[in-house]
Amino acid sequence: MAEPNSNIVPTSTRAARQTNVHVDDVDEAILQARAAAAKAGFDMERSAQSDEEIDRAARERWGLASFAYRLEGLETAVEATTVEEELNDIPGVQAAVVYSTGMAWISAEDRVTPAEIQEVLERHNLDSWLTDSSLRRRASRLEIEETRRRMRRHATAHRRAWAAAENRKRWDANKAEFERFRRSNPFDATEGLHTARQLITRMRLIVAVVLGLPVVVLQVVPAWQFNYWQWVCLALATPVVTWCAWPFHRAFFGGLRRRQSALDGASSVAIVLAYLYSAWMLIFTSAGDVGWESHQVLLAGVWSARHIQGAVFFDVACGGTILLLFGRLLSRRTALRSKSMLSVLTVPAAKQVTVVRKTRKSKTEKKDIPIAEIRTGDDIIIPTGMMVPSDGEIISGKSLVDMGPVGGLHRTFEVSVGDRIYAGARNHGAALKMRVHATGSSTRLAAMHQWVRGSALDETRLTQLTNRTASLLVPWAFGLAVVDFIAWLAVTKSFDAAMATALSVLAVVAPVALALSAPLALRLGLWRAATSGALLRDTGTIHKLAEVDAIIFNRVGTLTDGPMHVIGVTPSKGENPDLVLRVAGALSLESEHAVSQALVRADREARDAGAGGEDIPNWLDVGEVKITKDGTFEGMVELPVDGEMRHVKARLWRPHDLGEIRDPHIATAALGGGSPVIVSWKGKDRGVISLADSFKDDAPAAIDRLEDMQLETYMLSRDIYPVARRTANSIGISTVLAGIPPNRKEATVRGVHAMGVRVAMVGDRDVLGALRVADVGILMASSNRIDPTAAEVADVVMQREDVSALPELVNLLRHVRNTTDWNVWLSWTYNAIGATLAVAGVLNPLLATVFMLLSSTLIESRSARILHRNYARGTLRQTHSWQGWVARRREIRELRKQEKQRAEAISLARAEAADEELEQSQG
Repeated sequence: MAEPNSNIVPTSTRAARQTNVHVDDVDEAILQARAAAAKAGFDMERSAQSDEEIDRAARERWGLASFAYRLEGLETAVEATTVEEELNDIPGVQAAVVYSTGMAWISAEDRVTPAEIQEVLERHNLDSWLTDSSLRRRASRLEIEETRRRMRRHATAHRRAWAAAENRKRWDANKAEFERFRRSNPFDATEGLHTARQLITRMRLIVAVVLGLPVVVLQVVPAWQFNYWQWVCLALATPVVTWCAWPFHRAFFGGLRRRQSALDGASSVAIVLAYLYSAWMLIFTSAGDVGWESHQVLLAGVWSARHIQGAVFFDVACGGTILLLFGRLLSRRTALRSKSMLSVLTVPAAKQVTVVRKTRKSKTEKKDIPIAEIRTGDDIIIPTGMMVPSDGEIISGKSLVDMGPVGGLHRTFEVSVGDRIYAGARNHGAALKMRVHATGSSTRLAAMHQWVRGSALDETRLTQLTNRTASLLVPWAFGLAVVDFIAWLAVTKSFDAAMATALSVLAVVAPVALALSAPLALRLGLWRAATSGALLRDTGTIHKLAEVDAIIFNRVGTLTDGPMHVIGVTPSKGENPDLVLRVAGALSLESEHAVSQALVRADREARDAGAGGEDIPNWLDVGEVKITKDGTFEGMVELPVDGEMRHVKARLWRPHDLGEIRDPHIATAALGGGSPVIVSWKGKDRGVISLADSFKDDAPAAIDRLEDMQLETYMLSRDIYPVARRTANSIGISTVLAGIPPNRKEATVRGVHAMGVRVAMVGDRDVLGALRVADVGILMASSNRIDPTAAEVADVVMQREDVSALPELVNLLRHVRNTTDWNVWLSWTYNAIGATLAVAGVLNPLLATVFMLLSSTLIESRSARILHRNYARGTLRQTHSWQGWVARRREIRELRKQEKQRAEAISLARAEAADEELEQSQG
């Protein structure tokens, strides 16, 4: 007998409960209801929420908004307290009313409208309005809430549409995949698949040479062929075609699986076809008979002309494998060398360094600290062999130092006190003591790493584009080979001739050469420019700067060297020259411009020397100084007028032309020399101050080189034309843009560009607008650090302060541009001519492989010239002549001699340092 179900209540019991309900029955009903609710997911054991929990839940649901009201009519602090209490009585509102400022700060839930708050304030006869920031926040929150309501309103429809779309996708998944596989071409993808470099090893090449070279020799020299030689060739060629050529086969099948084109896929198919066709001929034709001899034919037409039947292509299979492995090993070295250049900028530095610091008792002590704890201004010790961790200046010692990537291709120099040294350099001599100027991300090496990394990303995108272009050659080569085979077979009735021409077509195409044509030269160009002190934003900057027609120099900060200085003060009749200088210094006190700093420095020197006597006060009270758009300084200055100190309006301005100067005496002085600055007060010109600065030593030679390179040079100057023209003549600049205020420099560069001139603007951070509008903006950065804001605007950042770096950079980029264009032209021309010759039957398959590798080698060798060429001498045109070649060879021999001398000097310095340490230890 089965046990009764405990959940079933007997009928008699239910009837009894209906007739007579007791307290126990009510409790049992409540327990059953709670159990059912718990089973449905309701937590019946949770206690009632407190008011604080309810408010928190409401805030989480509604969100909080902040209001700031300005109150007008608030008379007493008591009234402010009353208003605050009434506002806090509103549910969901927390308010604070500040009587002293007349402001009400309110935090309210989004469901509370401003009208409710406004009603409380109006009951107290207060005029109130929301601040602008509160209105903006309110509008933003309302917009967000409206967007959420729209999203909730359409959420159900979107979910239904999404579910329907997913169902359709699942329904059609197998059919779509089948149609895609049936209709798509495996080579329709635009990505090119390179052969895995790690699989191309020297061992594969050695095995291919040992086993494959005898096969090539036996087939090329018929006199050496013996009985069953063809079967020996089959045995030797089998491991060569399978194991040695496996990297190329793997890339081909991987491309098929990914529906991509392997760049070495055509060569892989040519090797396999040559082997299989030869094996077929040995097994099923007379080519496998004893005493059969092959006929080495260079032209495919010979087969059809002599009606030669039976040919094997083991030489093509083995020779092609050997040549491919050898060529790809050389290409791998070049690719790894070019791609490892970015990692060179991340030099390994020591983990700790010895720092010399002063203690609280003004005593110096040495202690070892981690590299991360170096501060600007610290004095650190650089022992022999240590990598410099920061940028700084030598303050003690003398040694040979390899400047590392910052010095340009690891150049070694002898540094002493006062010389600058940068992170990444290595000390090869005696210990040095340097003062830190920049650490971490502020160093030159860090800036180079950041810029070169950004350029490398752009170069990677270009590499993808060239790979896609090169990958198109592979399917075209397959199609052309099939058509060629059918055509030759139909015309000549010779399988041997058709197979020979088809193999030639597959072996002659060079997609790898096309893929390397542009990226390799551009990558090496970016690296060479970085090590020479020029950081390029991207690869497009190479072409833009190589094609510019004119270079505009901002005079201050690019052509000049050192601070400006006052060379003369010429007052108008009846004015005191010391007072004129004192007013100019007072107005320029807060400016960082080179002219302002020169005026302040001259004023301080005159004041310290006691110039002006008792009639001129040492200090002049100046109000707020305003700088107008054209760079004029205006302010209220307290000056002695008729024996009393009065506040008068004074101006410090630079004339655009002579017509603006009313006083003939001042006009004559302005033309006397230097950059004129005029001081005026009370509407009258009181005097002119002439300033001058020295040009960099290499500026004239650099300008001459730019002119020889067919580049027109401009100088942008604030000075009047006669002064600017005289300055430009001293360094050889052809065109002068004079009288240009700061707010007009950008428009001036636009004007030159509007004349059809491709412009490169050279300047510092004071002309960022002009750098932005130029075709190429070249920023002459500080030698210590690069301003991040200015670097975002510029296309090129020059870390070198010499002007000669510009013609070197232009010469380099022109060479890179020409090399890139020549490589692209060569790769396309070669593939077109090679395919034509192969189809015409005048190209042997083995020679086709040789020509294919020669094209890649030629492109790589021309690109490698970018690293070894000297761009500081001669122009681009001279380097292609015979004299240029001889000069380069002589220069290379001289560089090798210098490197040998440096190595000997380093060895000698190390030996001397070791002797000194030994003597100290013995002492």
